[in-house]
Amino acid sequence: MSSVALPIESFGVSHQGCVRDHNEDNYLIEPQTGLWVVADGMGGHEAGEVASASIVDHLATIGIASSAPDLRARFEDRLSRANSEIRNISRSRGITIGSTFAALLAMDGRFAGLWAGDSRIYLVRNGAIFQVSKDHTEVQELLDRGMISAEEALTWPRRHVITHAVGVSDELKIDFQQGELMPGDVFVLSTDGLTAHVSDAEIEAAVRSATPQAACRSLLETVLARGGIDNVTIVLVKIGGGRNGALHSDRSEAESLAR
Repeated sequence: MSSVALPIESFGVSHQGCVRDHNEDNYLIEPQTGLWVVADGMGGHEAGEVASASIVDHLATIGIASSAPDLRARFEDRLSRANSEIRNISRSRGITIGSTFAALLAMDGRFAGLWAGDSRIYLVRNGAIFQVSKDHTEVQELLDRGMISAEEALTWPRRHVITHAVGVSDELKIDFQQGELMPGDVFVLSTDGLTAHVSDAEIEAAVRSATPQAACRSLLETVLARGGIDNVTIVLVKIGGGRNGALHSDRSEAESLAR
């Protein structure tokens, strides 16, 4: 492993949107441990936010890992604990609650994207945007089977039905993708309140040359200007120049704009 570190700059925003009267989203920015998370709770007032907060609270206890495999193991352990806690809350209240999530782990010049549900992870690299995650939704399954077209998916009646989430089942199902970090990479983690209003191309354009703080605020302003039908949470993680190696953060900020 190189002794030269890649600096990381990150920023996050969260807003209830223009329609909802409360915010069920939560997020976590922990550059010192190599962890960034967004979580979108489901279950209604004073329930969805409990689920997303459980994920964030448990993941905040990861601490400093000794290696990338250790970081991954700690992440999965904490997420499993959150899943159990949310299941217990659901049973005690007699309702079903849960939360989607999207997370980025970064260590030793590599990254892993992990998710459940339709919160997303994007990677902007060399002027192009790639969706790292793949939605766990009914409409995505129909697309994968070739049963509907991409155009039909945009207006499919059940396009928002989630197939995987934390807390909805005793068995926790998550997906992941991993790869090498490159100087200049920008990761965008978001709940579906962003992608309901902003296209992939617009996301890429917003983050191309802006700081994470400026890009987050610009994307949020666009969502609100277009009606903000859902809660929206955005976390941007920008990898600085230098050679691949250990990762550290020289700047990290978080901001809640809910009102």
